[in-house]
Amino acid sequence: MREFVITTETNTDLPESFLKENQIGVIPHYYMVEEEVYGGGRELTIKEFYQAMREAKKVGTMASNPAVIEEMFTAYANEGKDVLHVSFSGALSGGCGNVQMVAKQVMEEHPEMKIIVVDTLSVSLGEGIMIAKALELKAAGKTIEETAEELTALIPHLCVQFTVDDLNHLYRGGRLSKTTAVLGTIVNIKPILYVNDEGKLVALDKVRGRQQSIKKLVENMKARIGGWRDKQIFVGIVHGDCEDEAMKLADMVKAELGDVKMIIQPVGPSIGAHSGPGALGLLFLGEAK
Repeated sequence: MREFVITTETNTDLPESFLKENQIGVIPHYYMVEEEVYGGGRELTIKEFYQAMREAKKVGTMASNPAVIEEMFTAYANEGKDVLHVSFSGALSGGCGNVQMVAKQVMEEHPEMKIIVVDTLSVSLGEGIMIAKALELKAAGKTIEETAEELTALIPHLCVQFTVDDLNHLYRGGRLSKTTAVLGTIVNIKPILYVNDEGKLVALDKVRGRQQSIKKLVENMKARIGGWRDKQIFVGIVHGDCEDEAMKLADMVKAELGDVKMIIQPVGPSIGAHSGPGALGLLFLGEAK
């Protein structure tokens, strides 16, 4: 059985230490602040990035570079390794399509190599949950095919919900109309959004006020978790440079689930450029998204 490696991209929001410790290959996605391009080694700190957004600087994102993907996959081919790639939702980024395209090319050049791309139809630590599961399966001696099959079966149970503090960032990213953003801001409406079964970001609910939106995330988790309550790989909490509120959300989750394993991380720039400062997300396994 050929050895396989696990790869992903920078949208997972997993701790850098976790990725390095587990030798996860990471394909960069890129982001812009004004005219400067970052990613792939040239980075802003989380504080610097969100401060730029608070100062209303122009931000944007770009998907992965096929040339960079090809270089990484070819290096693994030369080492005699197969690749299992855990991807950001193909419905939200061209990155998954880029990986699939390059994977096909590299396998044509290296017929002995196998590259399997799993479109998680998820984002952020939703991908992270899948990567943690893949590592668990690999350590148990599962083949690349068996691992990919079990990951695919987990996709319908990846629950990703979040709220944002400023609707204007969703408007700039094309997720809300200008009228909705303006009116929602005036009456202090906070949307609850989720990643649906097609891997798209859609509205689930709306509440009035920040504290109610945080409470609603926990209520939705309780409603969806069902028989997965004691099967969590980890519960993820992500935030747009609002760590105090993330910790408050963590306390509320622990009050419901007990001493569950938890990862709390900032939302990286590739996603944060669209969700903005103050975004707060809850990610877990449940009966339905």
